[in-house]
Amino acid sequence: MLNGAPLFTGGAGSGESEIRRYVLENDLLEAIVGLPTDMFYNTGISTYIWILSNRKPEYRKGKVQLIDASSMWQKIRKSLGSKRKELAEDHIAEITQLFGSFSEANKDGKPISRIFHNTDFGYRTVTVERPIRDEIGNILLGQKGKLKGKPQPDSSLRDTENVPLNEDVIVYFKREVLPHVADAWIDHDKTKVGYEIPFNRHFYVFQPPRPLEEIDADLMAVTERIKAMLEGLKV
Repeated sequence: MLNGAPLFTGGAGSGESEIRRYVLENDLLEAIVGLPTDMFYNTGISTYIWILSNRKPEYRKGKVQLIDASSMWQKIRKSLGSKRKELAEDHIAEITQLFGSFSEANKDGKPISRIFHNTDFGYRTVTVERPIRDEIGNILLGQKGKLKGKPQPDSSLRDTENVPLNEDVIVYFKREVLPHVADAWIDHDKTKVGYEIPFNRHFYVFQPPRPLEEIDADLMAVTERIKAMLEGLKV
């Protein structure tokens, strides 16, 4: 049981990312269950149960299940520090059923169980270079070493892109980078592989804003109330 940080903290090549990489590339993660906030005495933050196994059944191999149980809770009778919520028996049964069925599911129009391939959480961080130019815009070429005859990279213009592991780097580069900076190139020697599990993003459901007319009406009503209050102060 962990907080949210281990899901995404640390970029490609960092210790945290390398741990996630090892767990996922060795197919040790069966599922992650996102719990409600306010479940523990000393903290109100969200917590997550990682279900790890080196004996995954065949139908789970190469895949990870994410279960969003953040809305499954009941209030406890008396708060204990930050602990204000608990899982009822029916909540535990529902989570267990979702895990056991190993299938995608929705509740009240929102996803609560999703299935992913291990590689869906991987990405490559590629370094995008751009050339040094002189005062009149000419590209400066290297004079020795592996850069001899090649454009010299300008470190002040250096940038990185995270490319999904399941996508071809060159195809991504031509689509997302070159149309904006035609003189850019990738330094493949600096490419690193990382893994992160953006749990909340996979369960986000867009809620469209209220119609502008309703917002305007509310603002007008508030304005009228303020005017009435100010008039009352003058009396």
